[in-house]
Amino acid sequence: MPVIKPTCVRDLKLRVNIADVVSRVATLRKAGSRMKGLCPFHNEKTPSFHVDPEKGFYKCFGCGKAGDIISFVRETEQLNFTEAVEALGQRFGIVIEYEEGSGPTREDRSLRQELYDIHEQAADFYREAFRSAKPIGEYMRVYWEAQRRFPAALAEEFRIGAAPPDDGGLAAKLWQRRYSEEALRQCGLFFLRDGAAVTAAALRPRFRGRLMIPIRDHQGRVVAFTARQTERTPEDDPAHEAKYVNSPETPIFTKGNLLFNLDRARTGVGEGHPFVLVEGQLDAMRCWQVGLKTAVAPQGTAITETQLSLLRRYHPQVECFFDSDGAGQKAALRLLPMAIRAGLEVRFLTLAGAEKLDPDLLFLEKGLAAYEEVRGKALSAMAFACRAVLPPGQPATSPEQKSRAARTVLETIAAAESEVARSAFISEAAAHLALPAAALQRDFERMLGRRSAPQRAPAEAPAAAAGPTPEHDLLLLLLHCEGLGKPMSAVLPHHWIDTSHAAGVLLNRFLAEFEHDAWPGRDHLDGLLESPSEKALIASLLFDPPGFDDPLKVAQEGLRQLRARSIEPRLRQIELALARVSADSKDDPVSLLRESFELQRQLRQPLVLTVAR
Repeated sequence: MPVIKPTCVRDLKLRVNIADVVSRVATLRKAGSRMKGLCPFHNEKTPSFHVDPEKGFYKCFGCGKAGDIISFVRETEQLNFTEAVEALGQRFGIVIEYEEGSGPTREDRSLRQELYDIHEQAADFYREAFRSAKPIGEYMRVYWEAQRRFPAALAEEFRIGAAPPDDGGLAAKLWQRRYSEEALRQCGLFFLRDGAAVTAAALRPRFRGRLMIPIRDHQGRVVAFTARQTERTPEDDPAHEAKYVNSPETPIFTKGNLLFNLDRARTGVGEGHPFVLVEGQLDAMRCWQVGLKTAVAPQGTAITETQLSLLRRYHPQVECFFDSDGAGQKAALRLLPMAIRAGLEVRFLTLAGAEKLDPDLLFLEKGLAAYEEVRGKALSAMAFACRAVLPPGQPATSPEQKSRAARTVLETIAAAESEVARSAFISEAAAHLALPAAALQRDFERMLGRRSAPQRAPAEAPAAAAGPTPEHDLLLLLLHCEGLGKPMSAVLPHHWIDTSHAAGVLLNRFLAEFEHDAWPGRDHLDGLLESPSEKALIASLLFDPPGFDDPLKVAQEGLRQLRARSIEPRLRQIELALARVSADSKDDPVSLLRESFELQRQLRQPLVLTVAR
């Protein structure tokens, strides 16, 4: 292992301002002679992380973490001491000196650092192919400018590239630079047959004939790529039909842990300039093109709490601007309780009267003025939630319908940790639902009381059930019978799932991954698990395989229980309402009977899971 001269380390600490190092990861603000911000080492809502530029130290008074520039880089980038010093030297243009005969060798380079270097080399390779006079370069530039209607300058700014439809020479280029076999095997840029030796000839490019979009982490390092299908994508591409193909997860890339364009957007947020969360990378780039510099996007999958916590580290306000179609609104509803739990102030930008219009097309046609237009009609979190359960213009609702709508909204409010926030949310929701705030508050308190009471196993649990709830059983099935995930996501509405316990939360999150065709496989779930308790639950479920004789039958029984749990309380309400109908009653018995017949029909209807063979 190379030994860095102590004098070099001392010089590095003197020359590099710790605030410049920390600011790459956390937003700092002046606080007297010090600076403070949200701690990058634990999730917090009130800044307790302090930096002293004069002394060159940081300390968090919340979690107790403390250190200097080197320990900060080691902690946040998972590097050893030597790698951290070398990274700082490269970043700030300081030559690192080693003790005689102990300079770094190829073997001493960390796998992570090699992977970062490989992705930089790959980004340059794809960009040169995009710029070239070769047919692939000419085609991609026309595609970018004429079909996607983006300017050439934006391609330069985001390092847009092109993957040649043939081998192209990327493997040969990287092989010549003598990267380790392990780095070439794990970088995700190539296919390699199991057991095959790593050679330039054996590395088959994963991306061919596609527009290449580099994905950077929040520190600006290229860690992966999104590849857009084009007419130049060859027929023998294993993922030929896929419009977008992302890099697989690697030691430096977990899609649920980063957001596209966050490295740029985080420098533009501030008072009056919140993050704007859009669905796709092209949406984010269109926002950037027209002057909206705070747009970020998830990596082609459902948003995660980790991503929202990352946003909260830099700024507490987010505007959600998803497509106005059903999928976009469904994604927004999934995001809402997670945003509240993360302590984010979230607002929703909507495109009234333009259901099929998306942000990309809107900004292309109207420019930045479109943002100000929709922003003026933005909905608060509670306004959006209430509109989702009781759309405007809907005929007068019955007390029972309002009760169900209120229950859904209260489930969202329960995600807030602050009692003050909960109280404010309840008051606002009561106004939108035209309900007495005091009554809504009492319902909320009763709901929380039921959650804290001991739960008993349902009486009709299937014989093979491994847990006390249907959510637990279905989660177990997803982990051990992954082929059921996609069919289940197609027939199971998210409002049937009880997310007041960990199994329900994970089932809801995992089904969203299947729904977006983004399931990473049960052996690669780290990016989807957001707490030690979730990791412990999954570990226990994976420890022993279940003894299901017929997994499909167990899945259908679990779905039946969830449906019954959702519908039967309303049937009981209808029965009580019919029993007390009188001449001066406001309830319409005919309407109640019709609703009862429809609900009973739904309960009798078989739940069919279509599983691919």
